[in-house]
Amino acid sequence: MKKFQRLSEEGVGTGLRWWAEIILVLIFYIFYSAIRNLFGSTSVSSSKAFNNAESIIDLEDSLGLFFELEVQNFFIDWRWFIQFWNLFYGTFHFAVTAFALIWIYRKFPVLYPRWRTSFLCTTGLALIGFSLFPLMPPRLLADCGQYGACVTTWPFIDTVTDVGGLWSFDSGTMQKVSNQYAAMPSLHFAWASWCTLALWPTLKSHWARTLIVIYPVATLFAVVVTGNHYWIDAIGGLIVLAVGILLGRLIADGWHKWNLRHFG
Repeated sequence: MKKFQRLSEEGVGTGLRWWAEIILVLIFYIFYSAIRNLFGSTSVSSSKAFNNAESIIDLEDSLGLFFELEVQNFFIDWRWFIQFWNLFYGTFHFAVTAFALIWIYRKFPVLYPRWRTSFLCTTGLALIGFSLFPLMPPRLLADCGQYGACVTTWPFIDTVTDVGGLWSFDSGTMQKVSNQYAAMPSLHFAWASWCTLALWPTLKSHWARTLIVIYPVATLFAVVVTGNHYWIDAIGGLIVLAVGILLGRLIADGWHKWNLRHFG
């Protein structure tokens, strides 16, 4: 607790009121979603997204690490197992992140502005990757729908559609509100890693720390086994996270200093 007491004396403040924080995050996510989809699968040709996918596969293959199809094929017949990871992929991404934001805001408010701002910066930076490098995820390579490549070379399965889950990315509604080619960087992995870094110093029990360390690893497995990402997308996620943390600290500290200068 002495560590947090020192931080409270030198820290960047406690952030906005809780309702203002909720509005800030919601407004940011609405704008993020709108911009992501503006440059998404409805405005990018499937051939371009497929060509980028081939480049990623060639890169992984040159490293001897193109194993995503083998991972999915090994587990695909375990229906209950795949359904669990479909659920994990669709819900933990938001639930754990929301918990982390609320937990830090309530329990360690002095840490909150930097972590909230780094989270927003990381999410915003991901838009650059989505727009500059639209990437067809593995689940769409063998898909013959509007956004798929319909190739048999890499017969990945869209586990949510073929095995079952909370929703399907191939439904008309999801296609309209989701960028099908927002795969590089993996925001799932970036958010999961952010949760680990943000929560680790605030947790006391060994089991809680163990779970939060395992969480990004489980997320990586989830995005691969469900066919939503190539493993290298996670590297892109770590890059935007690292830059996002640096920017978040600079912005939060700068805002704090400006407030002190003008409002004491």
